[in-house]
Parts: sequence; structure tokens; C-alpha cells
Amino acid sequence: MARVTELICYPVKGCAGTSMSEAVLTPAGLAHDRSFMVISEDGVFRTQRRHPRLALIRPTVSADGARLALATDGHGTVGLDVTTSAPRRDVDLFGAMFQGIDQGEDAAAWLSDVLGTPSRLVRVPPEHDRIAEGLVSGPSGYADSSAVHLLSVASLDLLNRRMAERGAPPLPMDRFRPNIVVDGGWAGEPHTEDRARRVSIGDAELGYAKLAVRCAVTLVAQEAGVRRGPEPLRTLAGYRRAASGGVVFGAKFAVAAPGKLSAGDEVAVTEWGDAEL
Repeated sequence: MARVTELICYPVKGCAGTSMSEAVLTPAGLAHDRSFMVISEDGVFRTQRRHPRLALIRPTVSADGARLALATDGHGTVGLDVTTSAPRRDVDLFGAMFQGIDQGEDAAAWLSDVLGTPSRLVRVPPEHDRIAEGLVSGPSGYADSSAVHLLSVASLDLLNRRMAERGAPPLPMDRFRPNIVVDGGWAGEPHTEDRARRVSIGDAELGYAKLAVRCAVTLVAQEAGVRRGPEPLRTLAGYRRAASGGVVFGAKFAVAAPGKLSAGDEVAVTEWGDAEL
């Protein structure tokens, strides 16, 4: 049977992920996932597309979300009490305007120093009501689109085999920044996640939203915080090009029923459909 092999939360959009043995799945995704976002002084979100050093920042958030620490080599750690009562400010995410709660001067100064450009940190407000569109729509924090990104080990293995044929070295799973990694059973066949329409994990349920369109973030070596070469986009373009013209890898899901997830949980598909590719 297919099982969860890894759960990864990204508390700060664009920053490093935290691998977990268990996690709470909320209506907006894994608890605290993309709850924070680094922005410019005029409110535009920062991304690894332009600031690959974000990958080197390691966030740690307390279970209740009340404390956040940011760490990276050479810059130490900054810790802060998370505020949800500070004034809201406008933030720009792919041209759409939302609200964010500024987390203060200490975080701003630390991030500005690490990234080498004036930056600030905001948190999703409790009243945040963003709905990410898809075949199944649902709430989402500051994620690019839908709340949960699911990817199989088999899909990555196939990509690495195809890259090897071109003389390119294999890539790790973290290049694709999934939330849920699955393997075995139905997931043993590459890209079967494309056809999963309803997925049950533990006491939670996911509804398929869309295929995951890949961007230049996949070119960033996460352990180094630098952009490296044309892979995997070059190889993906040869066999995973969508009708829209982008390349796709993995699938995005909305949360149909929240619950608790654990590494090793069975991943059961209760409804199948046709791949959109």
C-alpha cells in the first residue's frame, strides 16, 4: 500500500522546510505552513526566484504558533513573540492584494542583513480568507496556490533516470518543496498522483485541485541557496509539458477534511480521474 514517507512544513514562504514525523492538517494545509512571508518594504513578497538565499533560512515555530525563530549560518538566530494584534498592512502575492501582520523591527533587521536588501516579515492574519482555486478549491495561507503539495518518490525517480540519460546528476526531493511525500502501492508508478481525485490519509482527506506547475525555484540548490543550471526544467520540458505551456510535476490538493497525519500512514485513493496533462 502507498504510505507517507515524509511530511514537510514551510513556516516562512520561500525558506527552508522542517521535516516532521507527525503534523496537524488544518483547513489551510499543514499547521503553520506558509503562515509567514518575507516582503519588500513596499509589501511585495520575496521568493527564491529572485532571492535564493531564502533557502538557507531555517524557521522554527512553536506548536501553538506563538514563538518563531529564524536561523542561518553566519548570522545566528533571531527569536520573536509572534503578534496577531499589530496593525495590518497590504501585501502583494503574485499581484493579488492580501493583508499581513508585521512582526517587528528585530525580524526585519535580521532578514535585511541575511538577504542584503531591506525586508520585513509578516504573518497571515486570523481573518485571512483567501480561497485557492482548482478542481477542488479551498483555503490557503501564503502558499503559491493550493494548500497541500503531494509528490511521489516514483515520480522523482523517473525524472532522475531521465536526467541521467542527459548526463545530469540526480536531484533530491527538496528541490520541489512538497508537503507530503508518498511511496509504494499505487504511488509506485510515476505520476499516479496526477489522477488521484480524493485521497484519505489517517483521519484527514484531500481533494485534488490542480497539477503543480514548476518554476525557477526548482533550479535553486536548497542546501546552498544558489541557482544551478537548467535542471530539472530542461528535462521536464521534454515529457511533462502541460497544455498551458508550463511544465508540471506533482499535484496540489485542497483540504477536504482536516485531521492528524503521521509518517507511515496509509495513503488511500478513494476516487480517481484522468490526468490533466
